Amino acid sequence: MKILYDTAMPYANAFFSGLGDANAFELGSLNSEALVDVDALFVRSTTKVTAELLQKANKLQFVATATAGFNHIDVDYLERSGITWYAAGGCNAVAVAEYVIGAILQLAHEDNFNPFDKKVAIIGAGNVGTALSQILDGLQLNYVLCDPPLQEAGDRRSFVDLTDALQADIICLHTPLTSKGKHPTLHMLGKEQLLTLSAHQYVINACRGEVIDNDALLNCYSLGQHLNVVLDVWENEPFINHQLIPYVRLATAHIAGHTLEGKARGTSMVYDAFCKHLNLQSQLKLEQFLPRFENNPMVNSSNSSFNQLFQLVKYMYDIKKDDGIFRARMAKSKAFAAIRKHYPIRREFSAAEVTFCTEEADETNKKNVAKIAASIGFKIAN
Repeated sequence: MKILYDTAMPYANAFFSGLGDANAFELGSLNSEALVDVDALFVRSTTKVTAELLQKANKLQFVATATAGFNHIDVDYLERSGITWYAAGGCNAVAVAEYVIGAILQLAHEDNFNPFDKKVAIIGAGNVGTALSQILDGLQLNYVLCDPPLQEAGDRRSFVDLTDALQADIICLHTPLTSKGKHPTLHMLGKEQLLTLSAHQYVINACRGEVIDNDALLNCYSLGQHLNVVLDVWENEPFINHQLIPYVRLATAHIAGHTLEGKARGTSMVYDAFCKHLNLQSQLKLEQFLPRFENNPMVNSSNSSFNQLFQLVKYMYDIKKDDGIFRARMAKSKAFAAIRKHYPIRREFSAAEVTFCTEEADETNKKNVAKIAASIGFKIAN
């Protein structure tokens, strides 16, 4: 059994070496000759799996991507060729949801609003939207879901339509990118929708750049409309429209899902899927490989509940820092791809064990915040 895997897949050798002759390939080095006699190919989104690449893959039976998206894979060709394929849907859902929480709390801090008084709309209630809803439940933030395809498919959760969702205080976009069907998401927020937004609303896009019409967004800004928009994803990546950057509130380089856990979970999910394909029992678990988190956070319980949570989330992920790096580097060059490629991997909330520094008078406040922190994934030391 010959296996080829992307060297960027964390712990891949540990997961796959026991299943066969497993070898890594570097980004950009894979060609059709390398796939002769290969039985399984495991990639990330930077490798395009096309008919041309697979023209000499005489033994290939299984292709998997350790990412949630699979636009880089020609699934039609694989299916016509009788090759089983798999995508690690949801592997980075928690990471993206935590990015969104970091953005919300950062904006609340900067604009001095209470997020607990706001209504959040989650547009797209799949893996990421569901992960975000679970964190919002833990934070006790009010939210609504909008996902017409899931609603029509019989999902029993409560949904609102897009018009109602766009009335929310904070609008979070988590849809796939589709251009056909009853509910296309390409330019779902175009000129008409953007013009309805007020200066008191916030939009966070951490799904696909083309869900917001970036030209229409820039035009709204140019006409003087005040819009609070956070963009992790942009149209035409990596060759984005630089003119947008000064206007958006927070800007990052499509890194919302880039946690160690998110990437490693992709590897683990591919391993499980391949074991199932081979009718083997999975023997390895992700928890066996993740390193212990060092420098666990300490929180001052004399602060307000909001400030404690903001301090805690910012300790694990400082979106303002990423925003500053993005602006500085993009001002000097077209560095989008490089920022993303060399992004220093962060950890998810679940990696950290929180210690609360408290006086006796603050014990009740500490217990309340600790309960919330635990409900969104943190471990509590005391």
